[in-house]
Amino acid sequence: MILVADSGSSKTDWLLSTRGQELISFQTSGLNPYFLTEKEITKIIQDQVPEMVAHAADVEEIYFFGAGCSSPDRHEIVSNAISQLFNKAFISVDSDLLGCAYATCGYEKGICCVLGTGSNISYFDGENIHDGQHGLGFVLGDEGSGTWFGKTLITDFLYGNMPADINQEFDKAYTINKEIVIKNVYQKPNANTYLASFSKFISEIKTTPYGQALLEKGLVEFIDTNIKSYPEYHRYKCHFVGSIAYSFIGELTELCHQHGVKTGKIIKQPINDLMAFILKRNGL
Repeated sequence: MILVADSGSSKTDWLLSTRGQELISFQTSGLNPYFLTEKEITKIIQDQVPEMVAHAADVEEIYFFGAGCSSPDRHEIVSNAISQLFNKAFISVDSDLLGCAYATCGYEKGICCVLGTGSNISYFDGENIHDGQHGLGFVLGDEGSGTWFGKTLITDFLYGNMPADINQEFDKAYTINKEIVIKNVYQKPNANTYLASFSKFISEIKTTPYGQALLEKGLVEFIDTNIKSYPEYHRYKCHFVGSIAYSFIGELTELCHQHGVKTGKIIKQPINDLMAFILKRNGL
């Protein structure tokens, strides 16, 4: 059996390939080693998907691709956590960007973008990803991500910069104030996912002038800051994965066209394409 995982900061999609070629899906919360310890990751898997752990004796290989898994020490945190439950399996841990590349590019060169709770980008040469100067996280970066949009919505609301009718809708939907926001952002864990939870509101207002302007600002900031930092970006297809990219596929495609960016695949969840790539690569 082969187990593949695609993990963001909000959720982790798991897909188990059985010997009969049946695919079984599972889901846990996000398993980002920048925010979680080894023990916490093990406990989340154990508590949230005991039915997946029940297959541990038969799982031979695990391929984990996750946000925050960009360095050897972070790989080790995740690998050690998983091995506590799947001690007979070979475990490979890589960044979500490599998973994005496998799911969208396959073996072709291209630019791979993550636009979900957070945002990131890399160039894929057909074999390896090449990290740039991006991936600075929700405090310094994450342009165009759910966290970026959520943060902008909250600050506009608290500063009184929303149009009156939209301000009223937002207040009715979330019932927040300065104290609640400060507590969740500065005193509680997972501030990024808290902020990103507000980005769903954009779908409710995206046809309004305010919503359109906000969407354009965030997506163009991602294009200008991330995609255009690659001098030859116009030569390659630019692929996207993540909830923001998929939810606003029309706006994203149009803005990319306006800025000379050739779009490739735009998918919400790469897990199925990722599993297909792994199985094909392994000759299964």
